[in-house]
Amino acid sequence: MKSFWLVIIVFILFLVSCKFESKDKVKAGGSVVVNPVKTSLADLNKQIAEKSSDPELYNKRAALYLLDHEFDNAFKDINLAISLSPKNPLYYITLSDIYLLQGQTKNCSESLAKAISLDPKNNQTLLKLAKLNLILRDYPATFDYVKKALNVDPINPRAYFIRAIALLEKGDTVRAADNLKKAVDQDQEFFDAYLELGELYSIKKDKMAADYLRNALNIRPESKEALYLLGMFYQENDQFEKALETYAILGKLDTSLKNVPYNTGYIYMVYLRDFQQAARFFSQAIQKDPGYAEAYYNRGYAYELSGQFDKAYSDYKMTLKLRTNYQKAIDGLNRLDKIKQKK
Repeated sequence: MKSFWLVIIVFILFLVSCKFESKDKVKAGGSVVVNPVKTSLADLNKQIAEKSSDPELYNKRAALYLLDHEFDNAFKDINLAISLSPKNPLYYITLSDIYLLQGQTKNCSESLAKAISLDPKNNQTLLKLAKLNLILRDYPATFDYVKKALNVDPINPRAYFIRAIALLEKGDTVRAADNLKKAVDQDQEFFDAYLELGELYSIKKDKMAADYLRNALNIRPESKEALYLLGMFYQENDQFEKALETYAILGKLDTSLKNVPYNTGYIYMVYLRDFQQAARFFSQAIQKDPGYAEAYYNRGYAYELSGQFDKAYSDYKMTLKLRTNYQKAIDGLNRLDKIKQKK
């Protein structure tokens, strides 16, 4: 399991729980979709103008400011909420989110400590503390807070997920898988848990990987991460047609991805022995990243296998220009030199 992905997931889970998106989107044709965050801010501004003593309105606005990384405004509002209602633990949770997104883990911890002192059995606070300790790699504390959260609420898929991530980081894949399964049993719309299960079972080359990844895609059909993992699973388990179909879908979703044409080219070259198609897809990968040494080498190899030795020679030379002492390219040039000598 890739550690960078675990860290990303843990960090995302700390973001304010909100369905709004923070940036405007532009549709095909140039029309702009109104930013729902700005719309909600406008509504809250009106409500606050009419009811300036309501702390919950400031808490909500702080959370919206946080989505746009307007930290100063978020701090100002959450401090107003706390001054109006100093014993509400939820406001200290919002404060902890602001601190965390600025990398201030100590202040984040202090805010959560205040929240838990006000309500020791608050499930949300316990999960936040578990996540924070997971980021800090304090696994005993992570497990302790997860256990406390489960004691408060046994139907707690997020708690099982956090424990699973901690177990994965410690290398305990068996218990991690068990906890991920409990998470999806309790929440069948838990995308991140399905994704982790898919990656975990892909490593084992277990056919269940495809089922978990398809479940993830049922929830988020345009997930590039899930599509890529599914394509890789099919590729590594000799289901080449399915792999090509999956990569084609992913390539349409994001035309900037260089690994999609690269992997497609690799399948055509190594498994399907269609060197012309392979070279075409490696060329697409190079167009997306002109410094892609591996794509130059593999295109050169595809040219070599199809007898286009001059093109192969040129690509091997380019590979070495991009990456000195690339042994495969050196070997390729040596092979071509021997062919020339025989002529």
